[in-house]
Amino acid sequence: MIKILLVDDHAVVRMGLSMLLNTHPDMRVVGEASEGNEGIQKALEHKPNVVIMDLSMPHGKDGLSATGELKKLMPEVNILILTMHDDEEYLFRAIQAGASGCILKSAPHDELLAAIETVAKGDAYLHPSATKRLMEEYMGAVRQGSTDTFNLLSDREKEVLTLIAKGFSNKEIAEQLVISVKTVETHKGNVMEKLQLKTRPELVQYAIKKGLLGYGL
Repeated sequence: MIKILLVDDHAVVRMGLSMLLNTHPDMRVVGEASEGNEGIQKALEHKPNVVIMDLSMPHGKDGLSATGELKKLMPEVNILILTMHDDEEYLFRAIQAGASGCILKSAPHDELLAAIETVAKGDAYLHPSATKRLMEEYMGAVRQGSTDTFNLLSDREKEVLTLIAKGFSNKEIAEQLVISVKTVETHKGNVMEKLQLKTRPELVQYAIKKGLLGYGL
């Protein structure tokens, strides 16, 4: 069962989403919030697998700020940004804040359900036009030689990378960061995927080059 928290300042939108999602046999809405601070509190209370977060909530904490704070408190939670803005600026900022995906409010119901299932598994989801623009932006940066994959890592992923490079086991890292071993493994997998590295020694060498251990190559 995918437990879902809805964070949107429009009660009608929340009601419509709740009715749709609760009809799905594998989904259940466990809570609702009208702005970011309330969303963070409800997430800590209900421990959802997926948070559907509106970007624009003028009467409280906005979706981007709430996403960044919530990922620090609950790095294992998957946040799907729901927005009316088909704009790469919002897309990039959402990803940088720690969102697992982004979908337009105008998207068909079946696309929304697919997006929820995707991020619930720990995978990333972007609507098709956003994926195309993101790849164009990235390839443009690669051609100009200005891309740095280190910037793709979240703060928590950088912490995990540093501790791995210092020789700590997954269990020891989990104890230091007060998270589960499974969450550590998830972060490690994300780091390796983003940096295109395959082994622990490669991670250590990369961390040294970046000066994460206080010295570099």
